[in-house]
Amino acid sequence: MEKNGWRVGQAPEVRITGLGSAGEGVGKTEGFTIFAEGALPGEKAVVKLRTVKKTYAKGTVVSIQDASDARCLPLCPVYEECGGCQLQHLKYDGQLAIKKQQVKDALQRIGGLHETEVLPTIGAKEPFYYRNKMQFPVAVNEGKLKIGCFAAATHRVVNVDNCFIQKEKNNQIIGVVREWMQKYRIPAYNEDKGTGIVRHVMGRVGVHTGDVMVVLVTATYDIPHVKELTKMLRENIPGLKSLIQNINKRHTNVIMGLKDRLIYGKSTIRDTLGSLKFNISAQSFFQVNSEQAEKLYNKAVEFAGLTGKEIVFDVYCGTGTISLFLARHAKAVYGIEIVAPAITDAHRNAEDNHCDNATFLLGDAAKKLPELSEQGIKPDVVLLDPPRAGCEERVLSSIVHVQPKRIVYVSCNPSTLARDLAYLSNHGYNVPVVQPVDMFPQTAHVECVALIERK
Repeated sequence: MEKNGWRVGQAPEVRITGLGSAGEGVGKTEGFTIFAEGALPGEKAVVKLRTVKKTYAKGTVVSIQDASDARCLPLCPVYEECGGCQLQHLKYDGQLAIKKQQVKDALQRIGGLHETEVLPTIGAKEPFYYRNKMQFPVAVNEGKLKIGCFAAATHRVVNVDNCFIQKEKNNQIIGVVREWMQKYRIPAYNEDKGTGIVRHVMGRVGVHTGDVMVVLVTATYDIPHVKELTKMLRENIPGLKSLIQNINKRHTNVIMGLKDRLIYGKSTIRDTLGSLKFNISAQSFFQVNSEQAEKLYNKAVEFAGLTGKEIVFDVYCGTGTISLFLARHAKAVYGIEIVAPAITDAHRNAEDNHCDNATFLLGDAAKKLPELSEQGIKPDVVLLDPPRAGCEERVLSSIVHVQPKRIVYVSCNPSTLARDLAYLSNHGYNVPVVQPVDMFPQTAHVECVALIERK
């Protein structure tokens, strides 16, 4: 189909000038924007178009004529096929530079924030083997059992023996579960037919404790040969503390079901962030990169500028991890979260860490903020850590209404961060600085901490 003179199958030569939000190269030919998977800024690439829209096209690189000095060979043998990583072909210092530029571009293009300083991205000491949580789909393709990642933009499972961004013990779990399924002929779930048993394999590793949890997500209540699986895991996975079955009978893309069943050990494992201890259940939120999470939280505390006299509101507090970091430096912290199980975990985490100046409230932040204000509890600092969609405008409006001196915004999406910062800058606040943090090396994702001050 031809649009604006371009059609699927054409292979124009494109000079790449930047990277898109999914890590693909971006360039123009005759004023027409083309996204090229696998291309890097500065390169001249021949790109075969596979999708053509009115204002842009997407394609795959056929050949590269001027390779970037920042290009490198990916370590992973299935990198080009797998959708888990997007930047293994870019040297790590290049990844950090690109992520800073992506944040800067979003702030200027979406937020109109041309004066905000974007600091160099805080990189990881180890940009491989960092994920403490694995969630791999299970399927049978062409008669073969596959456990791994989905191919980009598909539900086709790419088999992975050793994922280069997973902790070693998570990779060991894959091998044991694969051997068990093959030996005892345990059928993988078929999402088209709704048949089979095993849907996903999850691994969670306590980076500082060595504790390991295995979660088998199944479409059925009964698991044949589960005793044999338990024995194999205990013999082959050092530090195994927990084997849990999660039952998900729904025809859905959501990985986890609502019901957990303890098969072996305890229902939680333990890990630490800094000096804080946390219990981690199968469904609780915990940052997947423990080492970088400490850097992120410490930067949030630094931006908050706490002296021990401040009242802090932690909006979208989740299980209270940042709240507890802040509480060590503040007079009082009030965590607000609409998800009930997360608040339950937050209360338990506060108790386990003997924190008596953190209060956790279940409810809608847009309502809880004015309620606290009416009770005479007003924040000096508000911390925001919303989901990828960013903050609802009514939450931002409530924050503006209570007039904190400072706001610290933790974001996993530069685009929605820029949108929300624009709102705050139009309602009495300045945004002097944003700090990118590389929580997910080898991928196109970047986390940010923004400092926002009342004018």
